[in-house]
This record gives sequence, C-alpha cells and structure tokens, in this order.
Amino acid sequence: MSVVLVTGAAGGLGSMICERFAAGGWDVIATDRPGTQAVTGDQIPADLLDVEQIREMVAQAAALHGRIDCVVHAAGLWTEGPSEATTEDEWDRVVGVNLKAAYFVSSAAIPHLEASGGSIVMISSDAGIQGNAGAAVYSASKGGVSNLTRALALEMAPRGVRVNAVCPADIDTPMLAGQARDFGGGDPDGYYAKLRSAYPQAERARFLKPAEVAEVVWFLAQPSAAGVTGANWSIDFGLSAGI
Repeated sequence: MSVVLVTGAAGGLGSMICERFAAGGWDVIATDRPGTQAVTGDQIPADLLDVEQIREMVAQAAALHGRIDCVVHAAGLWTEGPSEATTEDEWDRVVGVNLKAAYFVSSAAIPHLEASGGSIVMISSDAGIQGNAGAAVYSASKGGVSNLTRALALEMAPRGVRVNAVCPADIDTPMLAGQARDFGGGDPDGYYAKLRSAYPQAERARFLKPAEVAEVVWFLAQPSAAGVTGANWSIDFGLSAGI
C-alpha cells in the first residue's frame, strides 16, 4: 500500500488532497497544527514553524506504515498589504510556513522517499511564477517554493525521487474567504470581483475548485508521471500565460 504525507491537511485544499489519495487506495497521513483535525487519514499534529517538531512528525509518519511514497506540502498562509507596513512577525510566519517548512519537511522525508522511489509535490502558486502587486511577502515565499522545487528535483533525480510543484490561482477555500474578510476592506464581494477581473475569461472567470487542484497533485504522484520532475505545473486559467 502506498503512503502519502500531507501537510496543511485540515485546510480546504489539504483535506481534498487527502480525500483524493484515500479514494485512490493510498494510506493517508495528515498533519496540521495541534488542535486541528483533518477529515481523512491518520493524524499527526505538528507546528510547522518548529523544525524539531517537523522532524519528529516525519519520523512518526514513516514508522506508522513503514514507508512514505509521497509528500504533499499543502500548508500555506496568505498576507498582503504595502511592503513598508510589513512586520517581521508577518514575514516570519508566512515565509516560515510556506517555504521554510516545505524545505524541512522535504529534507526529513528524503531518506524515506529514496527508499520507496517516491515523490514530493509542493503547492506553490501563480504568485510563485509571477509577482503579485501588494503581496510581496507571499510572492517571495512562493517564488522560493517554485525554485526550491527545481533545485531539489535536480539534486534528487539521481536518487530516484521526483519533485514537482502545482501553481494554482485562487482556490475556493476557507483561506480565500479569510483573505476577502481580512483584506477586502469590508467588501468581500468587491475583493472577489477584483481577483476575477485579472483572469482572461472575463465574465466567465471563476475560482478553482479544490478537487481540480487535488487531481493534478494526484497525477503527479503516480508512476504514469515518471517523466515529470522539476515542473511548476500551472493551473490558473491562463492567468500567468502572458509572462
């Protein structure tokens, strides 16, 4: 039985990724902050801002089923606003969860993935391949994830481990609702409309569904994707096609 470890597993996207792998017959190990609960999978809570907790969580995950075949880093935080107003704590939290944790979860999992011939799938963003005005911290973190993906893929290729990233645009999740609430200036509908206005579909524009992103993650973990590594796989309705 193949085993997947999913971070951010209690979130809207992470929970859907867990469900997709479970539906495909994989054993799922779900990790998120202490006090949260994923819908699917064996639960191993960990604070991803603590590297020692990350290492212990990965060790527990490997011991639970005797192997790890895929790691999906779906944990993520959003922030936006003028760069001159960014606090150090805001930078540390967002870069810590989005980039630092992705690195150290991957680092801890490498021996187990090498043993299984497995793979890593990062959740980056359209902001990982193009800058988003007013979201410099988030863009920096996801740009780091996208280039980390490339570097790790080259490093791990001789050892039989594939590394890819999925780069979605806005996903209809509680995280997006939180963005609209916290950064929409009291007008969440207007916030959503502004996001959709950037899409090339004009009046047909919509947000991604978590299941659509989970399906791409699922594909990248499969043996049928053996030739795919080092890829930043855009799923953004063409939002970044013009760069």
